[in-house]
Amino acid sequence: MARATIIGSGPNGLVSAVSLARAGYRVRVLEAADTIGGGVRTVPGTLPGFRHDVCSAVHPAALSSSFFRAFGLAERVEWIHPEISYAHPLDDGRAAIAWRDIERTAQGLGVDGDAWLARLRPLSRHIEGVVDFTGHQLLRVPRDPLTALRYAFRMLDQGTPLSSRAFRTEEAAALMTGVLAHANAPIPSLAGAAAGLLLAALGHAQGWMYPRGGAQSIADALVADLEAHGGTVETGAEVTDLSTLDWGDPRAGDVLLLNTSPRLLRTHPDLPARYARAVSRFRYGPAAAKVDFELDGPVPWADADVAQSPTVHVGGTRAEIQESENAVAEGRVSDRPYVLTVQPSVFDPTRAPEGKAVLWTYIHVPLDSDLDATELITRQVERFAPGFRDRILSHDAVPASAREAVNPAEIQGDVLGGAFTVRQALQRPTVSPTPWRTPLRGVYLASAAVPPGPGVNGMAGWLGARTALADAGLPHELDDLFP
Repeated sequence: MARATIIGSGPNGLVSAVSLARAGYRVRVLEAADTIGGGVRTVPGTLPGFRHDVCSAVHPAALSSSFFRAFGLAERVEWIHPEISYAHPLDDGRAAIAWRDIERTAQGLGVDGDAWLARLRPLSRHIEGVVDFTGHQLLRVPRDPLTALRYAFRMLDQGTPLSSRAFRTEEAAALMTGVLAHANAPIPSLAGAAAGLLLAALGHAQGWMYPRGGAQSIADALVADLEAHGGTVETGAEVTDLSTLDWGDPRAGDVLLLNTSPRLLRTHPDLPARYARAVSRFRYGPAAAKVDFELDGPVPWADADVAQSPTVHVGGTRAEIQESENAVAEGRVSDRPYVLTVQPSVFDPTRAPEGKAVLWTYIHVPLDSDLDATELITRQVERFAPGFRDRILSHDAVPASAREAVNPAEIQGDVLGGAFTVRQALQRPTVSPTPWRTPLRGVYLASAAVPPGPGVNGMAGWLGARTALADAGLPHELDDLFP
């Protein structure tokens, strides 16, 4: 029986492992940390009864992924589907709300309602075409060319200076900018528009759901399937040098898949110099500085609807968010940063003791920054939720410079697996119709550093495994593995 070794137990690594185990490989996963999951781990908090997600917390793209649909993730994990996908508080107690119901969202945006519908209703109605276009790699003919064309036009609308004319009200402009800022890219930018429009469309097509009990539920479901098909996971097994790793013999059909940064490939003595140079040119950053708060009650948002939204974009007006994100691109941090916040305990009582709450937050910072973001984040949340500071029982700050120790794939604190730019959407890490295949026989990439890039959708892991299966002449379609 051929062997498959997977380095890294993040969602992409576990997806590769499940796929290869189901195809008949003897699979082992090597994980550097003491717990499985990579970016989808959930860990105990500072105080008893609190539980925090170490990286991803809400998963808009998970259930739309073709791999996770075939895998049956919707049935294997209990999901929470809020009526509000994301909220955006503004000064004076105002807020803009992105309801799952796009018509309700448009009604709340007043004179900008029609503009919101024009941009997002065609995408949300044809979300499968959007997901197909964005969930693979760009050097292919999309299955729904008309939807791909609509999506591309809206990227130009939101990813260029034209975006400043898209909306007339502060509410609509801020609501759109808050979701575009997820990309950790300058505003406006085509890459940021690509990521943000996908997330916004998903918000109206199916909502921004999250797993009860935390992101760890996703990893646990994948490991359960892996073990049911004979695979194993070894924790505390850090791999820093491929030249010393015994992963088998590619001539015998053994394979190695890296759910890691491509940098690990440079430790292999046979890596061709041209590919090594491409890996060296692959850019990282910006990064994330994270703070988890444990609270003596829910966040006291000034707006009642914001209090019912698990995801809240804290950053003020479009101009403020633009200044914040562009400051990071210039190597500095704004005094009023854009804060991505998640309050999972709003609908998930397993995350905090009764009557208490958790708040997951981070801001974007330059690569390898040692900034403790606690005070910046506290001030920004307090601005829209007076009394927030008084509810803090404890907090845990993880600066960007410490994130690589938590997850080796997060180079210098980059949680996206590489800078998210138009160039690196095509060159991730090289320009190729099969970027998951490396020049080393039997060695494949299966991480956020290859298409389709970041996001908990498992597609990079599946496409890496699919390429390996195709090279081995084995069945390599989802219907083959998940009949």
